[in-house]
Parts: sequence; structure tokens; C-alpha cells
Amino acid sequence: MKKRVKLTFPQQLIKEPVIFMMAKEYNVIPNIRRARVTETVGEMVLELDGETADIEKGIHWLKEKGIEVEMAEGDVIE
Repeated sequence: MKKRVKLTFPQQLIKEPVIFMMAKEYNVIPNIRRARVTETVGEMVLELDGETADIEKGIHWLKEKGIEVEMAEGDVIE
């Protein structure tokens, strides 16, 4: 299954490898479709590939870390 999400990172997590950690822990393959990072905020559109349960667990983990997760449609180059 593939799911496209928009992530908004709080300032304290911008430099942390949270996408790597989520991918490794929950066996999810992330494909970065768009990203914008400043000193105060990070935004990223990801396509997550994997088993439905693994993707949902990974998304839940990101939310627990304080990352805002929204479902994303469009707004990326195919």
C-alpha cells in the first residue's frame, strides 16, 4: 500500500533523523516528494510504502513525537 502524507516538524525535531527511525522501526519505505526546511519549521510531503498496519503504526509514532501529520493529495510532481 502507498499513502501520501504531509508532515510539519516542530523546531526541536528539524535536525533529528525521525524519518529514518520511523522507516527502520516500522518497515516503511519513505519517498520524499517535496520538502522545505528553515531554522524554525520543517515541512515534507512523503509517499509511504509498506503494509497498511506498518504505515499506520509509523504515522502514529510520528504524531507521538509531535509531528503534525495530514493526508496529502496533489501538489507534487508525478
